[in-house]
Amino acid sequence: MAKLYHVPLSPFSRKVRLSLAEKKIECELIEERYWEKDADFMRRNPAGKVPVLRIDGKTMAESAAICEWIEEKYPEPALMPRSADARFEVRRLVSWFDDKFHHEVTSKLLYERVNKKIMKAGFPDSSNVKSGAKAIKYHLEYMSWLLDHRRWLAGDVMTLADFAAAAHLSALDYISDVDWNRSASVKDWYAKIKSRPAFRSILADQVPGFPPPPHYADLDF
Repeated sequence: MAKLYHVPLSPFSRKVRLSLAEKKIECELIEERYWEKDADFMRRNPAGKVPVLRIDGKTMAESAAICEWIEEKYPEPALMPRSADARFEVRRLVSWFDDKFHHEVTSKLLYERVNKKIMKAGFPDSSNVKSGAKAIKYHLEYMSWLLDHRRWLAGDVMTLADFAAAAHLSALDYISDVDWNRSASVKDWYAKIKSRPAFRSILADQVPGFPPPPHYADLDF
């Protein structure tokens, strides 16, 4: 069985978990306190980051590379479209959420509110929290614009772009940092994607000291 070294609220880990689950690849989840820089973990990934996937005798790091490998190795059901233009749009949006959204929102809200406490790295920086709370409004508006023109974020079918976005938003939703009332289209999109069987383990996550809000696992909000 595959093994995924992860952190429950890591959006990058969640993206890989969703890809594996959508393709029905069984995987043992192993929680990794990567910030402690355990020697065994550092051998698996010298960058000292999660996720790390052990599968088919290989050890792989970096969520984007892992997801692309999964897609090529296990092409059904497809999470990448066939045309070059459509694949570009998926990759663009995956990068948007894993880079821009992560830098402007996830790192400012989730990391300040949760990661610092878990890592015993001090108290949240209120200026970062305010910055993240302001930035997420812009990102939700952008998502709303995309969904006004498409069935899913990158086009007419669900793709890895949707999983990348849902990975970040679900981690933030765990700490009630998403105002779902800002956009009916984004709320409907998220309700649709979190109703998928692949999302079940994500909605079952429990982080000690941080209980999720009642709506977190509610498929109908």
